[in-house]
Parts: sequence; structure tokens; C-alpha cells
Amino acid sequence: MLFAAKKYIGSLLLPLPLIMLVAGVALALLWFSRWQKTARLMLTGSWLLLLLLSLQPVADRLLQPLESRYPTWNPSFPAVNYIVVLGGGYTFNPDWAPSANLLSNSLPRVTEGIRLYRANPGAKLIFTGAAAQGNTVSSARTAARVAESLGVPAQDILLLDQAHDTEEEARDAARLVGQQPFLLVTSANHLPRAMNFFLSQGLHPIPAPANQLAITSPLNLWERIFPSPLYLSHAERAWYEELGLLWQRLKGIAPPPSS
Repeated sequence: MLFAAKKYIGSLLLPLPLIMLVAGVALALLWFSRWQKTARLMLTGSWLLLLLLSLQPVADRLLQPLESRYPTWNPSFPAVNYIVVLGGGYTFNPDWAPSANLLSNSLPRVTEGIRLYRANPGAKLIFTGAAAQGNTVSSARTAARVAESLGVPAQDILLLDQAHDTEEEARDAARLVGQQPFLLVTSANHLPRAMNFFLSQGLHPIPAPANQLAITSPLNLWERIFPSPLYLSHAERAWYEELGLLWQRLKGIAPPPSS
């Protein structure tokens, strides 16, 4: 119940639903009240905010500080025995190619986990994530099917398929990896929050970011000046993760932001 409530409230606080809610209230005021000036201000403000968050320079500037916190893993780092790959969006259709069942952020996490597995001979790949509502196959099992289809032996894969969120994933991982250092693979924007959860369990994660989204390399001019749903999704990720970090600080899990 708490998990579902957290998801519903969190979804409502994301940029697009929140902006649409404000715009809807503004339209109601415009049509059915005397608060014409307030309605115009709310409607104009929501339109401008939607425009700004859909522009690449703004959206990626918001996301980049989260994604630049930790460097990409490279072979000069110490070898490990475990690689924990956090679950993400997925579905399960047995008629699809295995990788097609991993949605959004999930496939880049799994492919990065496989890269790290090949660079750390003898390591075990640990996939996390419970079954979504109405699904009989877990997120962890779906990711494992993809890894197996790409040549990872089943005996080198372990599943933590009861956790519904990152906090529960950290608790489950603690029972499996103990005090050993391990690679923690998740989306670059999610990694700061994930590290807080795993460190709070007394674990020794080595950050291994995947799925970087904020673009710092050159782009065509039209890609920078025209609004796009792609960049709105980048702003949404930044917004979501900052809300998550704020919630962690309120719970005493995360340290305050450095000045």
C-alpha cells in the first residue's frame, strides 16, 4: 500500500502531470470564475515552464549534475566478485525478443552489467526487481533472460526478485554480498540516490553508471532550440531524482547537499 501510494504521489509531482494540473486549474478559473488575471498568469507560467523543460540546454543542464557524480567504470579499477544490476522498467511477452521486454532505462543497465561481467572473470551477475503488478515474471528474471541470450551462463546469474524499490534492493543485496566490495550498476541519474541506500546498509558499493542521458557533446542547432518530448523526459528524470534525494534527506538516509 505504501509503495503504491509513493508511486502515485511521485507520478503526480512530475513535471508534465503537475504542469497539466496547474494549466487545468487555470482554464477552470478562466472559464468559470472572476479570477481572470490569476488564471492568465497560471496558464502563461505553465506554458513557459513546459517550453523550458522541453529544451535541450535547460533539460540536460538540470540532469548533468546528477549524471556526472561518478565516472564510468574502466578496467583499471579493482576486480570484484559481484556485480549488482538494479531493475527498471520492463514487461514480459514471450513472443518478443528477450531484450524487447526491457523498457526505458533497463536495457542499458543490463548491457553495462554484462560488459562489467566480461571484464571481471569469475564474477557473479546479480539482477534485482520484483514482478510488476499483474505480471508473473519478475524484473530480475526478465533481465536474466536477456543476459543468458547474450551468452552469460545461468550459473553466473543470481536473482533478488522480491524487492519493489531501491531501498529494498539494498537490503536484499546486503544479505547476499556482505562486506565485499561490488559493482553497483544503475542509470547514471539514479546512482547518487542508489548509493545512499546501499551505503546506509553498511555495504561497499563501487558506482558503475549506465544509461547517461544528458548530452554535452555537439548537437545540431535545431536539436537545441526546438522543444522535444525527449528532453522533457530528461528534465523529468532530474526532477524525479531530486525529489527522491529530498525524501532521503527527510528520512535521514542521505547527507545534505554540499555547498
